[in-house]
Amino acid sequence: MSKSIQPAPSLVSAFTHWGVFWLLVAVIGAGVFFSDGINTMLVAWQLPEYSHGPLIPVLSAFLFLKQLKDYPINPDVHRNRWPGVFLIAFSLMFATLGILAGIGDLVAYALILWVGGILLVSWGWDTGKHFWPGVLHLVYMLPLPGVIYFKVTTSLQLVSSELGVFILRLLDIPVFLDGNIIDLGTLKLHVAEACSGLRYMFPIMSFSYIFATLYRGPVWHKVTLLLAAVPIAIFMNSVRIAVAGIIVQYYGNDWLEGFTHFFEGWVIFLACIVILFGLAWLMLFLHPDRPRLTEALDLDTDGLATQVGRLQYVEASKALIVSSLMVLASVLALQLLPDRGGVAPERDNFALFPRSIGAWDQRGPSRPLTSDVAATLGADDYHQVTFTRPDQQYSVDLFMAWYDDQSQGGVHSPEICLPGAGWEIAWLERSDITQVVGSEVPFNINRAVIQRGETRMMVYYWFQQKDRRIAWDFAAKFWLMVDGVRTGRTDGSLIRITTLIGPDESDVEAESRVREFLIELQEPIARFIPEQ
Repeated sequence: MSKSIQPAPSLVSAFTHWGVFWLLVAVIGAGVFFSDGINTMLVAWQLPEYSHGPLIPVLSAFLFLKQLKDYPINPDVHRNRWPGVFLIAFSLMFATLGILAGIGDLVAYALILWVGGILLVSWGWDTGKHFWPGVLHLVYMLPLPGVIYFKVTTSLQLVSSELGVFILRLLDIPVFLDGNIIDLGTLKLHVAEACSGLRYMFPIMSFSYIFATLYRGPVWHKVTLLLAAVPIAIFMNSVRIAVAGIIVQYYGNDWLEGFTHFFEGWVIFLACIVILFGLAWLMLFLHPDRPRLTEALDLDTDGLATQVGRLQYVEASKALIVSSLMVLASVLALQLLPDRGGVAPERDNFALFPRSIGAWDQRGPSRPLTSDVAATLGADDYHQVTFTRPDQQYSVDLFMAWYDDQSQGGVHSPEICLPGAGWEIAWLERSDITQVVGSEVPFNINRAVIQRGETRMMVYYWFQQKDRRIAWDFAAKFWLMVDGVRTGRTDGSLIRITTLIGPDESDVEAESRVREFLIELQEPIARFIPEQ
């Protein structure tokens, strides 16, 4: 009995197949439905730390085609497609939350789940489950959620600053570190967001993922290569900071700008890649068989183009048709949704804020933020003033920031910003002061003592969304999503009250001053931060 031979895939037959038709319907429908997430990514890719984003889908497709070569064409077996349908249904529901809340990041995350689902529907669970490396790699094209981004950025800034200063001190260069500000005497270097290491970390992490996936050595080698991206990026960023300090010390400030533009681009990235290859070579050198690095990396690209022809074996199954119709129905449902408003409420501008609050009087005008701080804050309106009282030796500083729309960034927690300005958080706790202020709704705040050198400050701050006073920044983001889904509103604010802890007073006395001001603040603030 002769053995049947499977014909070679044909691009023409592939794209004239009914399975491909329904697959294209699903892809086009998804492009429309997930457009908010796609737009979010396009905007993020214009930032230096995410500029590698457009390459990620290309590399993921490369991984997919290589994995497709490892699994034989089996057009006669079609089973276990429905797990993909369930994953697609979940991705559509998850994206709907993001669309209703106006949070494009959620829609972008849901898009990756949809990609995984459509692969399971197209190829079935038995084959499609093996394509997860390419799908997971798509995570690297997504922007981090704002809260996580700023927390990670601040941590990396501090680590990079400390390591850079450590290297400079080893070279006997006098330097002083104040938060993220490196004082070289003749110049102060501010380690801003662009210097945190994220600019190099994200593309290096993506490269290390590809590297580890194609690596054919032991599993612990793969894990090491994958995890090495973070310390490598931080180390090289610290080296860059140290070299900048050396240039200032020996060649002057004029040399620094040209060096920075040259050194913060491909030089750092390529250096990180060289270190990663060096690490792989070292692990292979220590391996008993000592294989070559070229042998350990699966870089074979033969036959990848012909894998596209396997689309002809995507069957027009019930699962694929249902998945396509689900996407189209979701697009139609969004078009039929009524306009829920979502416009920020009417409020008075902070410029009209009263100069007297009870027994407290404003001292001096409102203080503007520096241009870079204001840009990072991204508030639609803010107010920064000092209040004094005749019977109080020390003043109270009030800072308020208002956002009409927090879905594209939003409030930055002082827990993140203060360390970057050189303040150390001595202690921080979340407290419910509902009874203290006589509020009818829960009033949760952050109480903190911060210090810089011998200067100590008492700080109260909270996030306010309508009548909610929220202490935890992640909880604020959760309620932002809830309000967005319910009403379409994404406005909110940050309020911070600060006072000096005098050398002749206790923490309790300073906190009493903050609380007295806070109680007086409740009545006038309602005009500027609406509770409804």
